[in-house]
Amino acid sequence: MATLLHGSLPPNRSFPPAIVSGQAFLSMDRILDSTCDGPLFLRMPEVARMVVDAIQYRDRRIYHLHAFVVMPNHVHLLMTPLVVVSKVMQSLKRFTAREGNRMLGLTGQPFWQDESYDRLVRNDTEFAHIAHYIERNPVTAGLATTPEEYPWSSVGRVSNPPQVDNLPHI
Repeated sequence: MATLLHGSLPPNRSFPPAIVSGQAFLSMDRILDSTCDGPLFLRMPEVARMVVDAIQYRDRRIYHLHAFVVMPNHVHLLMTPLVVVSKVMQSLKRFTAREGNRMLGLTGQPFWQDESYDRLVRNDTEFAHIAHYIERNPVTAGLATTPEEYPWSSVGRVSNPPQVDNLPHI
């Protein structure tokens, strides 16, 4: 699952018509990692901490959290939902938007993009690959030299529960 700050994708972005969804996701993520345009509210420690706290608060309440990272303009979340995914995202986005706007003095402004990007994880190999991708994202983006250096991720914070083969990971 990835969710983006409102206005963080450049308006002139385009993907080749034959691109598959996984390639489009990687292309979008590379754009987000390298952009200096648009809002970068999540690089502010107090805003990033609030988002991390909100993510961790909901663990075991509305999802099982496996991996996450809060990047300067987007968030990646690997979870097993316990309720409908749209309710998970509504809960997270509503709370963090209200708190983020309050912290920034931007009350009433859009905080997150309307849509989030989710996908079903089909097997343990894909699950491991996605978890690794999420936790290495700050290193790939040049924000840290090791995943452990980056303070706004699940590295060293989340214990992965045993795999449940019949529950979808998103």
